[in-house]
Amino acid sequence: MFLRKKIFSLGIFITATMLMLAACGNNNSQTSGTATTDSKGSSEEAKTFKLAHITPTDHLWHRAAEKFGEELKTRSDGKMSLEIYPSSQLGTEADMVQQIESGSIDFGFITAAYLSSRAPDFAAWFMPYGFKSLEDAYAAGDSDVGKKILASAEGTGLKGLGYLLGGQRVMIFKDKEAMSPDDMKGLKLRVTPSPPMQDFYKSAGVSPEGLPLPDVYAALQTGVIDGMDMDLDATITNKFYEVAKYVAVTNHMVWPSVILTNDKKFNSLSAEEQTIVNDSLQAAIDWASTTRTAEEEQFRAELEKNGMKVYEISPDKFEKQINEFDNKYKEQSPLIKEFIETFRK
Repeated sequence: MFLRKKIFSLGIFITATMLMLAACGNNNSQTSGTATTDSKGSSEEAKTFKLAHITPTDHLWHRAAEKFGEELKTRSDGKMSLEIYPSSQLGTEADMVQQIESGSIDFGFITAAYLSSRAPDFAAWFMPYGFKSLEDAYAAGDSDVGKKILASAEGTGLKGLGYLLGGQRVMIFKDKEAMSPDDMKGLKLRVTPSPPMQDFYKSAGVSPEGLPLPDVYAALQTGVIDGMDMDLDATITNKFYEVAKYVAVTNHMVWPSVILTNDKKFNSLSAEEQTIVNDSLQAAIDWASTTRTAEEEQFRAELEKNGMKVYEISPDKFEKQINEFDNKYKEQSPLIKEFIETFRK
């Protein structure tokens, strides 16, 4: 009798324990999820996206990424947030593109210079002296041909959402005030290893060097290179004014990044969520355009304050290089030909 009572009591204890654990499990499932309630009272799972890019945190592209995150949070009533990985924290651009393809990164700002090695139509963006202003270049991105070039990045899991421009390219010289291509002959300049960019400089008699950006400061300082193709933003953020004396504000090329996402993950969003993402991106792009244009004179003044001579070179000095570029690249692709003929004015 005693044994049966003991077994009976043990059974009750085990049953009560199992019921208690089940109740605790139900409570955890309600509190450990990511469900949020918006201002209208509807509940939906929160989403945290990851975005990667190559620039430091004080560069325009990073600030635009922060603006994108702010807009996402506001427009989604807090249901969308953004984690940003700047300064190549997640690897090279090739690494980032692979991670976007696999879905481990949701968004990337990938330079058109890099993408031109995968999708050659992006070379069109590097036509020399194609745009008088960033506003003109952004308008080109919204054009039919600009969108067709954007679509050429798609495939292998990628989807292009738009363009984000940095400042236009300028020429930095260590200790020579070059005023024309004749003055540039024989110089070794750091140029992004993108065929259209390097072709332009080779046409001017320059020896282009494709150094990684982190190596450029020391290369200038030690005389390994005589200057570089750069933008005013990066000249300041990387303190190149400490090792170079001259900046020619040529504005000879624009510098687009392509906003990429994972195709399947984007298409898995609801129509409303896709609208929030697209509208948030557009707000960030508009902010970047207005901000960068307003900063132009400020950047010039800051470089002069730090001892650089800031001057301009007329586009007329590069007429030969412009014609050679157009003739060569028009033959490479109907889209490149259409882009050049549409915006070359």
